[in-house]
Formats: sequence, structure tokens, C-alpha cells
Amino acid sequence: KGSIITGVTTDGGPVRGQALSDIGLSSTTIEIQYTTGDVQSTYVSCQVGGLPVPNTAGCLKATGTLTIAGAGTASYSYDPLMDNDNARTIQGFSTGADAKMRTCPNCPYPDFLKFFQYYGRSDYADNWITASFDGTATSFSFGNANFGSGIASERALRIETIEKGTAYMSVWMYVLREFEDALDDCQDGCIDCNDDPVHAWDEGVAFYTGSSHGTQLNSVEPGYFIYSLANKRCVDFKTCGPNGNSVQGNSYVNRRLFTLFDTGKTQLQGGQCAAARETKVAISKLMAVPLVQGVLRYAYITGPQNNRDPKSIGEGAVFAASVLPIVHACSQVDAQTIFDNMKVSSTATDFASVKTAFESHYNCMGITCEDVGGYYDEALQEYYPGANPCVTTSSSNTISRSTGGFIMSIVASLVLYSIL
Repeated sequence: KGSIITGVTTDGGPVRGQALSDIGLSSTTIEIQYTTGDVQSTYVSCQVGGLPVPNTAGCLKATGTLTIAGAGTASYSYDPLMDNDNARTIQGFSTGADAKMRTCPNCPYPDFLKFFQYYGRSDYADNWITASFDGTATSFSFGNANFGSGIASERALRIETIEKGTAYMSVWMYVLREFEDALDDCQDGCIDCNDDPVHAWDEGVAFYTGSSHGTQLNSVEPGYFIYSLANKRCVDFKTCGPNGNSVQGNSYVNRRLFTLFDTGKTQLQGGQCAAARETKVAISKLMAVPLVQGVLRYAYITGPQNNRDPKSIGEGAVFAASVLPIVHACSQVDAQTIFDNMKVSSTATDFASVKTAFESHYNCMGITCEDVGGYYDEALQEYYPGANPCVTTSSSNTISRSTGGFIMSIVASLVLYSIL
């Protein structure tokens, strides 16, 4: 296991990898992991699985000879289209969730458990996305959607529920799974034996951010995952910038999260496992903020602004699906209120009811009025009527407000990995 293996690609070039398992004299199968590079666009040229059109240019050719470091050579034959496999896909984040988040040692993970209890199945994200693709109904305990009926069958709606379900239902939860995996491997008080937990933690940061933002701290380049969503929503809710009261710059949520990401990494490196778990709890709470903002934005668009086109209804529904289990853990009644207003089959949206249902449980969710902000009209430089942010006045009470924010000093670092 781990031995370097070289061969020739289907294009006639050299290819390098390593053995994924021990190779015995009687072995008839060799498992190889291709070496990956640091440049995202060319990190590996053998991509089979998870793509509609496979890329086999960099795969080992169908028949040939392998050179195994320290062991000599071996002849082989295989089917490049059948025997190469993408070991990690976004769909797999959800279809593998039961084994990796519910039934594994130290499981169920607390954040995942809320979603399992709400939806009644571990692969809820895949069920939502697949139903969206197929134009069929989901099969949940709560929060069902029928994508084969009425406006929910419209292509424009289903595009939104697929794209955003992929990023904010499937990937969102897998980010937290990576952090939990890091905590599972953490060894208390051991400074030199926590490389694996730190690597898993960095993977969580990478999945939160995505590869489109580069390596610059506080990047506002467009992307596809939660980091980018937080930056979009901070403009809508006037929660950008170092004080969380601007419509420009990186979101205040991202700034705080990267401080926590860095803190958690340092705690893991130092074997401070209990402290790292507290940091992970703080991270999971903040990660819900852009989802809440997404629901409120589309509740206003489909409610007071009465823009009930398929795209807007789809966006509101998928943002709600991404965060409803967290609200449900606080109040089944208020989660149902949000669902009834935001579901794909809704015929009207009462923004005030949705807003109140969320704000009543910010304390339970571990977030604040100031984290979420209010739906903001950048052109008029004022909050939309009825969409002012609330103000946190105590541990459990909120009142309406027009301005506010916090100040925090930001020191963070980011490590991204190209992962096969």
C-alpha cells in the first residue's frame, strides 16, 4: 500500500499513481489512485464517474505493463470506462450519508440528526435532487415536494431546486461532516499526532469555499458553494464588511467563519479536542445564516413583491428545504409555517409570518438578528417596507431595528486541496 505505480495513458503519455491497498504475490486486482495536481483545471486527466461525458485521456490504457516501485513490473488489462471510478461525487455526499453521518462510530452527528429526523431518510438531498431531475415527488416525513405537478413541474423551477439543492443541501451538510471527521480523529493533548484531523478540517473548509475563489482571503470572486452564497446574501441584507453593516466586501459571516476555521485548525494541531468541538458548533450555527437570508429574500419576492414566477418559487423552496430541519428542531409549528409559505406548491406567501417564524427562534438556532440583517434595497439605500432587521435585546427577545452590527478582528488562513 502506498507504493508508487507508473504506466502509460490512453493518449500514450506517462501516468503516475499509488497503490490503495497491499499487493500480494497472488493478487489478481490492483487498486490505484491517480496522482493529482494543484491546478484545478488540470488536476487529473482521468475523470470517470460523476460526469455525463467521461474524460479518459489521462487514464491507464486498457492493456499494458505497470512499474511498481520496489516490486518490479506487472502486466494488466481492464476496462477504462468501467473500472475507473470517481471515488467522491456530490451525489455520494448524500447517498453515503447514512454510513458516514448516522451509523458510524461517534454518530449520529448532531447537525445531521436534525435533518434525518425531519426528512426521515439519510439521503434526503439526493432524494430532493433526483425528484427534481425526474419530475416526481420526494418521499419525506416532513417537507415533501412534488416536482411533477403544477408550477413545480416547470423547468425553470426545477433548475433552481437542482442547482441549489446540490450546493446547499448536499455539500452544506458534507462540510460539517468533514469537521466532525476531524474531531473524531483528534487525540487530546497530542501535538504531533493530529495531521489527519487537520487534513479533514481543511477539506471541510475547501468544500465550504469551492475552488473558484482562489487563495486570497476575503475574495469576492463568484463561485458556487456556501462561501459565494454568503457574499451574495450579505449584499441583499446589508451584512457585508468587517462590521457587518455594509453592502460591499466579503460577508461578515465569511469573515467570522474563517476566523473560526483557523481557530479550529490550531486547536486540532494542539490536541485541544474539546475546544475544537466548541468551535465546530459555532461554525455550524453561522453556516445557517445565508440559508435563512435566502428564504427571507424569496419570501419577500414571492410575497409583497408578488413575483411568483417558477424561478423565484423554486429558489424560495430550496432555501427553505436547506434550513427547515434546524427550525423544526426548535419548533415544529413554526417550521410548518415556513414550509406552507415556501413550498413549491404554495399559492401565496405571507412574508411577515415567515419572518416572525424565523426570528422567534434565532436564539434557539444560535444566531442573532444582527447576523441575518434585513432585506435591503441598495438602490434606495433603505430596507424594504416590512423587512427591517430585528434587534437582539436579550438572550430570547428581538425587536425591530434599522441599523446595527458588530466589530471583530479577522485573522484567518485557508488551505485548499484538490481531491480525487
